[in-house]
Amino acid sequence: MSEKMWKTGISTHIGKKAYVRGYPLEDLIGKLSFTEAIYLVLKGELPTENERKMLDVIFVSTIEHSIAPPSVIAARAVISGGNSLHVGVGAGILAFGSAHGGALEDIMKLLQENIEKTPEEIVREYLSSGKRIPGFGHRFFKEFDPRAKNILDYARKLGFYGKYCKLLEGIEKEIERQKGKKLVINVDGAIAAVVSEMGFDWRLGKGFFIIGRVPGLVAHTYEELFERPFSKRLDEEKDVEYIGKEPRKLPEDYKGNW
Repeated sequence: MSEKMWKTGISTHIGKKAYVRGYPLEDLIGKLSFTEAIYLVLKGELPTENERKMLDVIFVSTIEHSIAPPSVIAARAVISGGNSLHVGVGAGILAFGSAHGGALEDIMKLLQENIEKTPEEIVREYLSSGKRIPGFGHRFFKEFDPRAKNILDYARKLGFYGKYCKLLEGIEKEIERQKGKKLVINVDGAIAAVVSEMGFDWRLGKGFFIIGRVPGLVAHTYEELFERPFSKRLDEEKDVEYIGKEPRKLPEDYKGNW
């Protein structure tokens, strides 16, 4: 028999019954919380109570952060153009990038690939190459990011504070020592360390942010549906500085060449 094009270990149908990671879907309904089901589809096995609690903490910490982030601006602007809810949510997700949501994957990769190195070595390598260290620094929080602090506190309580969390906090101290400036562990850095402790691969990093933030995007796009269409258009006189050419005439040579 020839090899089939598509392969998956996540779910299947046998007869008319759906199975998720080997469990009948109908058996999961009403017995698993949403977070437990998410853990199952991502990891392949059911979570312990502490694993479920830890993921709950992480998802709640990312669910919303006001109207200013690029993803919310993108989502609401697209809805303002007269689109439906799913189009706005999709636009918001597409706005996630290295500066918004993507740092979670970057710091997971850093931690997992450099776990044998010391914080001093890691920071020195990044600073000497001129690269920004992901997972540190925040526009508003200068002493500590309260979201990151809560996540790491719960990691200690629930048994997920280990080598990755220690490396993360060591890097924070080393940045301040080598750079002479404190850059706090932000929410991306804290989540990255904890999910690394839980055994998740760094390539899932953006996924955790997407899962946590989509409910917030749904709320924003739904709210925007009741606003006047095109209401997010910029006022060119108040909001835009034009730095292009002054009005000018088209040269005579370009007229009547058809």
